[in-house]
Amino acid sequence: MDRGTVKEMSEITVMINGIKTIIPEGTSILHTAQAAGIKIPTLCFHPDQEIKANCRICVVEAEGQKNLIPACATAVNEGMVINTATPRVLEARRMILELILAHHPQDCLHCVRSGSCELQQLAAEYDVRFNRFPLEDAHLPLDYSSPSIVRDSNKCILCGRCIEFCTSKQTVNALGLAHRGFDSQVVPSIGQELFESPCVMCGQCIHACPVGAISGREQTDEFMAAAADPDKIVVTQIAPAVRLAIAEAFGADRDQLQMGQLASALRMLGFNHVLNTNFAADLTIMEESQELLERISNGGVLPMFTSCCPAWVRFTEVFYPDQLDHLSTCKSPQQMFGALVKTYWAERMNISPDKIFSVSIMPCIAKKYEAVRPEMTDSDYSDVDMVLTTREIVRLLQMTGINPLKLEETEFDPWMGEYTGSAVLFGASGGVMEAALRTVYEKVTGRVLEKLDFSDVRGMAGLKEATVDMDGTIVKVAAAHTLGNARALMDEVAAGKSPYHFIEIMACPGGCIGGGGQPITRSNEQRAQRMEAIYVEDRSKILRKSHENHEIQMLYEDFLQETLGHRSHELLHTKYTLKRKNI
Repeated sequence: MDRGTVKEMSEITVMINGIKTIIPEGTSILHTAQAAGIKIPTLCFHPDQEIKANCRICVVEAEGQKNLIPACATAVNEGMVINTATPRVLEARRMILELILAHHPQDCLHCVRSGSCELQQLAAEYDVRFNRFPLEDAHLPLDYSSPSIVRDSNKCILCGRCIEFCTSKQTVNALGLAHRGFDSQVVPSIGQELFESPCVMCGQCIHACPVGAISGREQTDEFMAAAADPDKIVVTQIAPAVRLAIAEAFGADRDQLQMGQLASALRMLGFNHVLNTNFAADLTIMEESQELLERISNGGVLPMFTSCCPAWVRFTEVFYPDQLDHLSTCKSPQQMFGALVKTYWAERMNISPDKIFSVSIMPCIAKKYEAVRPEMTDSDYSDVDMVLTTREIVRLLQMTGINPLKLEETEFDPWMGEYTGSAVLFGASGGVMEAALRTVYEKVTGRVLEKLDFSDVRGMAGLKEATVDMDGTIVKVAAAHTLGNARALMDEVAAGKSPYHFIEIMACPGGCIGGGGQPITRSNEQRAQRMEAIYVEDRSKILRKSHENHEIQMLYEDFLQETLGHRSHELLHTKYTLKRKNI
């Protein structure tokens, strides 16, 4: 039997709102409606998660069924007749919304999710102007324990999406459901504050939440105060994934916003000097590639894991403290940059480091946590004083009426602004690995690498692997994103069964392009499109290997002297420690 016959036999015919629809057998009513161009409202449903059927806002009528049925959790069958917008259905949905709103704070004007709140949007679509049920405010305290994430249980609608991601995708289990009935709450594990739980602060719960029950720590007011302080020189660095999401936020294609336009916009916001995290990404490759080669040559601890992602580092500290020696000692590009801006750059610019207020602009909300780690003070100051997420920068641009797409490009400030295509790759899962291989290959072989694209470590697959022959030196590498995939790799390492020499881990789906600090993202399809834009920018660069960066070469010649040298170890490397017992 050929494939075409199998496909034909597996298709069934249903009627939905009078529209004859041919659909594969086993398709949900929700996806059948979407295929027919019909919208069914959802709240607990998430395109990248398992079906939960908690909220019931997606109920529909089906002929022969006495009760309304959830569209997300019900598969169609041959000849099924479905109605998605009868008076009974609409009334049921309005009542569900009213019941949810009766237990939800009415502070939309003050809520960080106003304008991007799924509950707010549905209330508007269903014209819920009055509520037949009295408002019951739980008056639960807000959880500000985490430097990255704020929890407001008063706004939680018990959809379960945050729990699902934290448990199934990240395997962290920092959130769970406590109590029963009307007393049900989503709480950190063992009822602790969030920072005391196993939370790694990846921020993916923020993207999963349809409302404002989980949000990022806001520091825009602190930034504006610093920018207005005449005694502070405010310096910023921009991570590669930020540009793409800002373009989306202003309604443009991802490749329409140029880095030079973003530099112009940041100067208008009040930054005195605009530099680039990509410079430090190239620097990370210089240090990390040499560390890998020394481990391979000298019998060091293998496989070596990347240490760019602070959520992944904390995951290792919490769940695999016995394997911490596998982490690269390299700081992340953010922290390398922070240490250098108050030493090397301050010297070059003849600026006293105590006047520098260092702000990084990141797609990652865990970077807020990383910046306040006690290890990150090797410049004799806080290496990074503040982290603003992409969401915060978008709000500042909107607040000030600055549209970066309308601006002329300006150059980055000197000494720490140049970058190569390899640095850009840090924004995508597999990118750190690919950038490192470009440099490692040329260090080992002494030959120019002609084919720069390592396609085996690209894409949205959860685990990607490659084998590279470097004149007889065989290097096996892997790249994974989301911590469930990281756990599988780490279990192999703990069991002594890992075949790899070098492993890249990023906690967020797709890597930094899907970071917890990015504008709210609902699907991996959008993340994949951002990833492709990363590769486009890499191909557009004249210099595509980190060791070709001229400013990096000057840094070593004038300041660091050598990779993995004394000064590099003082400023650019660190070590990590056990963060939690009895998990």
